[in-house]
Amino acid sequence: MNIIHIADVHLGAEPDIGFEWSKERKTDVQAAFQKIIIRCRDEKTDLLIIAGDLFHRPPLYRDLKEVDYLFKSIPDTTVVLMAGNHDYLKKDGYFETYPWSENVVGLWEQTCQRVEIPKLDLAVYGCSYHEREICESLYDEVRPEGNCRYHILVAHGGDAKHSPIDKRKLLSAGFTYVALGHIHKPEILAENQMAYAGALEPIDCNDMGDHGYMHVRCHGDMVRAEFVPMAVSQYKVMEVEVNEESTQYALEEIVHDRILKEGAKNIYHLHLQGTRDRGMEFNLLRLMKIGRVVKVRDMTHPYYDLDELAQTYDGSLIGEYINRLKGLEGVEKKALFYGLEALLETKR
Repeated sequence: MNIIHIADVHLGAEPDIGFEWSKERKTDVQAAFQKIIIRCRDEKTDLLIIAGDLFHRPPLYRDLKEVDYLFKSIPDTTVVLMAGNHDYLKKDGYFETYPWSENVVGLWEQTCQRVEIPKLDLAVYGCSYHEREICESLYDEVRPEGNCRYHILVAHGGDAKHSPIDKRKLLSAGFTYVALGHIHKPEILAENQMAYAGALEPIDCNDMGDHGYMHVRCHGDMVRAEFVPMAVSQYKVMEVEVNEESTQYALEEIVHDRILKEGAKNIYHLHLQGTRDRGMEFNLLRLMKIGRVVKVRDMTHPYYDLDELAQTYDGSLIGEYINRLKGLEGVEKKALFYGLEALLETKR
């Protein structure tokens, strides 16, 4: 059995709203989901598991019609679908009443239900959110039952307000595989047994690193589960080293070239590091307009020859201040350098 496990697609989300590329990112989210459908078709996937939050908010009827059209295009793939905390089953919603294609299995109950898929010799277990927050665990007492060869639990949660997950209990329950959603960072909690697929496409600027889906193969008693990167975009930290010769224009050229090399579709947290000329201040807004730069942190500090200054001001307040600077790093060092600059300006 060939399985694709995804979660947290968040169709309808517009990441990085307020930035000029946010509309493109909304399209990226839709494109990533369509790529999954194409992959299911091309690879003859037996089972597509969507572990909650297919939509960014409770969907309208037309939203369901759009995704069901895609599900209908892969009739040989069984789609298992549940609602998460973002697309929860609100009163008078459409998830439960929509006339889904024959290959779609909806886990719409408030408590875990069991559904058999005879052609796969499989039983799936899971339930949907009927409100935004569920503080109690939905899955601790669920156990495989019946004569199916394979048993898969589909669960959405993992923090205090969204159905806490007890890894040890779920592992000891005896499921063939536990497909998790809600946490946007992909993570294999137990090799070949339990994993968060993570957000299919990164949604928030803190969703750093690779994103994609879990590919699971079941053959007899053997289960192989691996993460497959597939996202259109990636949030990345770009560290740029600055020195006393650096100018605004030179820095902009470096950032521009780095973005072209590392991927113009990615979104960057730009970190400036090192020392700069004492008279230089960088225009961070200009740097943010070079590409998809969502944040800039200037962690540089003005250049001073501390050993020379320590000798010059030995025994004075400035000399003691300089001795404190030695050995410090990061933001604290930068703050003290500004203090040193103020002291020297006062002295002058």
